[in-house]
Amino acid sequence: MSDTPVVPTAGTIEAVLRESLAPTVLDVLDESAAHAGHAGANGLGYGTHFRVRIGGPAFAGRSRVAQHRLVYDALRQFTDAGLHALAIEIKA
Repeated sequence: MSDTPVVPTAGTIEAVLRESLAPTVLDVLDESAAHAGHAGANGLGYGTHFRVRIGGPAFAGRSRVAQHRLVYDALRQFTDAGLHALAIEIKA
């Protein structure tokens, strides 16, 4: 097994969020290509900038900060692998 982190993809992020938060609404978009040449871009055109639209029982009754923390905590492994920017939209 390699110690080299795998570049995050929309599919791997979606799988982790489904397993850890069991959302009823989930859409993961890789917006990295739109950020080519910007800070945090890896030159590949993918794997650095994502938008997550998510909702479900795990988010109910929590503050916006706590909702976002759930997502950030679930995706912590990806920040070490090049995830630079994450836009989070919580859906009811």
